[in-house]
Amino acid sequence: MGDDKYYTLAEGCPFASNSTAVLMQGRQGGSLGLLQDTQLIETLAHFSRERIPERVVHAKAVGSYGEFETTRDCSDFTSAHFLSQVGKKTPVLQRVSTVGPESGSADTSRDVHGWAMKFYTEEGNQDFVFNNTPVFFIRDPIKFPSMNRSHKRHPQTHLPDPNMFWDFHVGNPEGIHQLLVLFSDRGTPKSVRYMNSYSGHTYKFTKSDGSFKYAKIHVKTQQGVENLSSQEATKIAGEDPDFMIRDMFEAIDRGEYPVWNVYVQLMSPEEAEKYKWNIFDMTKVWSHKDFPLQQIGRLTMNRNPQNYFADIEQAAFSPSTMVPGIAASADPVLQARLFAYPDAARYRLGVNYQQLPTNAAKVQVYCPFQRDGAMRFDGNYGGDPNYVGSSIKPTKFYQDEKGISASALALHTEHGKWAGQVSAYTSEITDDDFVQPAALWEVIGREPGHQDRVIENLVSNIKGVKYPELRKAVYRLFGRVNKDLGSKLQQRTEAAIQAA
Repeated sequence: MGDDKYYTLAEGCPFASNSTAVLMQGRQGGSLGLLQDTQLIETLAHFSRERIPERVVHAKAVGSYGEFETTRDCSDFTSAHFLSQVGKKTPVLQRVSTVGPESGSADTSRDVHGWAMKFYTEEGNQDFVFNNTPVFFIRDPIKFPSMNRSHKRHPQTHLPDPNMFWDFHVGNPEGIHQLLVLFSDRGTPKSVRYMNSYSGHTYKFTKSDGSFKYAKIHVKTQQGVENLSSQEATKIAGEDPDFMIRDMFEAIDRGEYPVWNVYVQLMSPEEAEKYKWNIFDMTKVWSHKDFPLQQIGRLTMNRNPQNYFADIEQAAFSPSTMVPGIAASADPVLQARLFAYPDAARYRLGVNYQQLPTNAAKVQVYCPFQRDGAMRFDGNYGGDPNYVGSSIKPTKFYQDEKGISASALALHTEHGKWAGQVSAYTSEITDDDFVQPAALWEVIGREPGHQDRVIENLVSNIKGVKYPELRKAVYRLFGRVNKDLGSKLQQRTEAAIQAA
């Protein structure tokens, strides 16, 4: 259908007007609606159901389409086809979001930014769910809901609450590395076009022979990293709370397509066993000197969504969506996200969310053991067996069709050997947790004025903490990174409170 489309009801029935109602007129000028007015009833009923559950985190987002171009043959460390040939292009959907605030909030708020990508590859979809920071607040998955709640609204006042925020982080100090990043200039990026993103998690890149490398992924902007000052971010938040959405949409509309280079750090299993840090700890980074960045591709975003709700709001991303050649590591937070993200999509969009056009793979999908469910709108696999082991219609498998080993599709490798003992476990805090934050503080100090800006950003938040003992605990926390930092933070915060 082209421009000759004419108006119908939702079932396709032509209707003479989209702005009339069938009414019974009263003698005094009033009127009553009638049940036979299908258009009015359906319009009202649908309007009441337009909203779906908002994402519990990552609600406010910018979305666009583009492509990933492979710039290096990566077949020496992964069997993933989309990484196997220089010049190979793969369609990509990108969604970049703040984490804590709601969908109507200002997107220049000081926050971590989520960075989700869906690669529509010839072997199915590959999702990456990154952040714009290389580290994270936690390394124990049980803390994930609590951490996010502490960054949101107080259950009584329904206000953002610095007491909650700092009470959590004093009690869980492993996040100090991420806190320094958050309250640095990088906590308020200028726009999506001027920020980097990072896997944070350790992945495994696998080969069909069962060998693999551990990997971290970096996505670096060609536009250069640019940030807003705290004052600029606050001003824009009041004047244009959708600034980042507008900036990205209008840039693509003008033909100014943003580009990012994609890199990996690779580590062998033998190197992992000897490395000074736990490679599955999200609060730490790998040294670029020890494991240099290797470029594998280039990401270009060049097309805006046709409909935000259909293309972006209904999009679902999960780190569990992986093609052959990419696998999850033993990173415990990653392991938890493998379940949490598709489960959130089932709640928000329904059990058949993978069929929605924005989520659907561009290749054949044959999964007859997931059947029925609300809003099933394909053929539901007809009469094909919905049970395993059928001899009437045996299931065909990829490795048999392609003549490859089944190990090429394995989601696990042989490096990890697991004992059968089960025990309760929470990671402990040691002095090692402050080594990398201390190094970051020194790096921040190389830029004139940046350390002072970090302190002022912290002061503006901590001065809202009403409990003196909690404030002292915050000063001690930052003092473990650098004594001068802790001292200046205390002096300036208490002075700001006295001056208020």
